[in-house]
Amino acid sequence: MEEDITTSDTPTPRMFSWARNSTIYRIERRMHTEKQLFDAISRKARQKFEGITDAQVKALAESAVKFAYDNGALDDVAFAEMGTRSGMRGGRSKRAIAQKLTQKGIARDTVAEAVADADDLYAAVVLARKRAFGPFRRRELDDKIKAKEMSAFARGGFSFEIGKRVLQMSLDEAQERLAEGPATGR
Repeated sequence: MEEDITTSDTPTPRMFSWARNSTIYRIERRMHTEKQLFDAISRKARQKFEGITDAQVKALAESAVKFAYDNGALDDVAFAEMGTRSGMRGGRSKRAIAQKLTQKGIARDTVAEAVADADDLYAAVVLARKRAFGPFRRRELDDKIKAKEMSAFARGGFSFEIGKRVLQMSLDEAQERLAEGPATGR
């Protein structure tokens, strides 16, 4: 028999237990930001408990976030740093990485600190390799191809100077830059 959950703004012990178990389940599978965990628990609580109040949903989500912090499972700074490294290896610019992290609910100052040392030149060379642009191009360069490649860099959030620099690299220079890996402070 379902409990009458609409009589109080305080969640029942069963609800708190569910929130804790749901938090464990989620954080075991992948890293979350505080906002992602809060939103996921809120969404699932509304689905699981019929007639749950907004105050109860908020209390459950807050308790889940607190539980995750208390157990060292939530760390937005580490999430932002890992996302920045992953983004660079994937050919994303500082701008694109910052936008994605902000959308995931990471505070702007944390995002700014995480992407401060991101290496846009390295990421642009990775993008060029992935898309067979610039030094990795397999066909002759003409104005149309050059415009297409520069546009792709611009859409990716890279500056005109970075795009131009990558397109002017030789294959050896580009491969050497990739072998060096991302630099900090460039």
